[in-house]
Amino acid sequence: MIENALKRTLLLLCSIYVFQYSFAQTAIVDDAIEERVFLLKDLEFFIDPTNSLTFSEISDQQFSEKFQKRESYQNKDYQSGASYWIRFSVQHHVSSKVWLIEFYDQTIDSIEAYVPNGDDTYERLIMGDGYPFNQRKLAHKNFEVQLNPTSTGIEYYYFKVQSHEFADIRIAFRSVNRFVYYALNEYFLFGTFYGMIFIIALYNFLVFLAIREIKNIYYIFYIGSVALYAMSLDGIGFQYLWPNHPEWNNYTSGIFLYSLILWALIFTRRFLSTRAKAPRLDKALKAMIGIRTGIFLIEFIFYPDFFAFRFIEILPLWLILHTGIQVWLRGYRPARYFVIAYGLLLMGFFLRSLVFFDVIELTTVSHYSLHFSFVIEMLLLTLALGDRITILKDNRDRALRRIIQQHELNMQLKDKVNKELEQKVSERTVEINTKNRELEESNTRLLIQTHEINQINSVLDLDNWKLKNKIKEVLEERLMEKAMNYEEFKTLYPDTLSCYRFLETLKWENGFACRKCGNEKYFEGAQKFSRRCTRCGYNESITAYTIFHGVKFPVEKAFFITYTLVTGKKTFTLESLSTMLSLRTNTVWAFKNKVKSQIKDFENDGKIRSLSKWHEVILTEENYSSQSPKISDQVTRN
Repeated sequence: MIENALKRTLLLLCSIYVFQYSFAQTAIVDDAIEERVFLLKDLEFFIDPTNSLTFSEISDQQFSEKFQKRESYQNKDYQSGASYWIRFSVQHHVSSKVWLIEFYDQTIDSIEAYVPNGDDTYERLIMGDGYPFNQRKLAHKNFEVQLNPTSTGIEYYYFKVQSHEFADIRIAFRSVNRFVYYALNEYFLFGTFYGMIFIIALYNFLVFLAIREIKNIYYIFYIGSVALYAMSLDGIGFQYLWPNHPEWNNYTSGIFLYSLILWALIFTRRFLSTRAKAPRLDKALKAMIGIRTGIFLIEFIFYPDFFAFRFIEILPLWLILHTGIQVWLRGYRPARYFVIAYGLLLMGFFLRSLVFFDVIELTTVSHYSLHFSFVIEMLLLTLALGDRITILKDNRDRALRRIIQQHELNMQLKDKVNKELEQKVSERTVEINTKNRELEESNTRLLIQTHEINQINSVLDLDNWKLKNKIKEVLEERLMEKAMNYEEFKTLYPDTLSCYRFLETLKWENGFACRKCGNEKYFEGAQKFSRRCTRCGYNESITAYTIFHGVKFPVEKAFFITYTLVTGKKTFTLESLSTMLSLRTNTVWAFKNKVKSQIKDFENDGKIRSLSKWHEVILTEENYSSQSPKISDQVTRN
């Protein structure tokens, strides 16, 4: 019995060894094993850097030796642009299930699958994100090839993989049952992930409507960029957003990653208030925005292939984390959730990098580590925003309590002051009433005195008026009988206006008669004191037909010259008149001759016999003939 047991044990160990060897080399159709995943280093492949080999050359028997396993192969050894020919062997058995070969990486540009038909011929299938989504046989984000075995035994499936950036070449060999179960769960998780992003965005939008802080809008743009970037990586975006535009797959991940970093930097500046709390770091964040934007424009315009180099994003994320730590250390409490959120995000990027460099094994958790990091980060940032609102609310409540306490103190102080004021007001009221009585008595006395003063002023006004009239009469008499000097003369005719009023009375005292048509109706003319005929429109100025017509110096001075010549009671030399009136000697001499000529004309005609009335020589002879009889008789009598 012991010998039989040893034989069975040895047989079992040999079977396990054979199974492991076959598992590493060949996928075996076995209904008991629903799924197996092969890394590229577990497969036989050949690299064609020239992209010149054809399938007929690859599938030739002589070329089979070039397909080799490379257990030392790592993701960093991937050659962008080269063609990776993979030979995948499947040992078919009788099975009740349908089997698939699946490629996980949704960013592979082109996959040419050659599926055996059982008669030494192959069916060529083309897949990849370089082709429209509707060309796929299965509407799934990954690339699947359905197996159609025609007989039992080993069959070889060939795949040509080509991508302009890194391609994570892993082949999953699974049954359709396992594929459906896995796909439904994966899409459910994707729905949960993007649904959380939508709910968080909607929540922040409602918060923005309530508190009107722009940082919530920046955060919405940030998590929206996270969603679009994740869609561009996991193939959901190509499947649902741009299925007919495969050329966008070369740009979307780079554009959305730039948008993610840009809004993360902007949100950091706004949320942490770096302009006030950390001015130097604020300048660094603005500089990082400019640098990252410049790099993006260069990549987008000149080198789109550089979008694949995502390790540069470590720098802005590190700067964001460093800024959060510094602001937190300076006492800004909401920054604590912010630091934890971006710390976890950096850990997600770091874990993803370790998977890329084959430092840690690729598992579901490590593959979706970035998604998990984004979810936790968004939740923590939402907590940070809520915590900030809570802190602001607490600060506001404390401020309100302090205001209420201060208000109570102010009211107590106000009551105390009011009591003191009331007492002082009462005392002052008594004093004021006493003063008011004294003022009333004083006002009564003042009213009596005012009445007496008004009576005295009335008498003084009357006497003053009489005195002024007496002075005027005296001056009139002196004007007619005695000679006055220039200062005394200006008392009667101080300015041009008084002279014009005198001329107006002299010319039109008995009415106006037009010299053109004889009409006696008029209205005011173009110049002051002038009159215009209502019938013919003739305009007669105030100095027309007088000796002062055309005088180029002030008329009041001409009045005084005329007065001195007519009265003759006080003679002045040309020089004295010129000095007295501030006129040139020639001007005084010319006007004196004009007045003398007028006086001589009157004497020769015999119209006046005495020139004691000096103003009768003012009007010209033509004016005399047109004046009323009253003026003519007056001139004749004089």
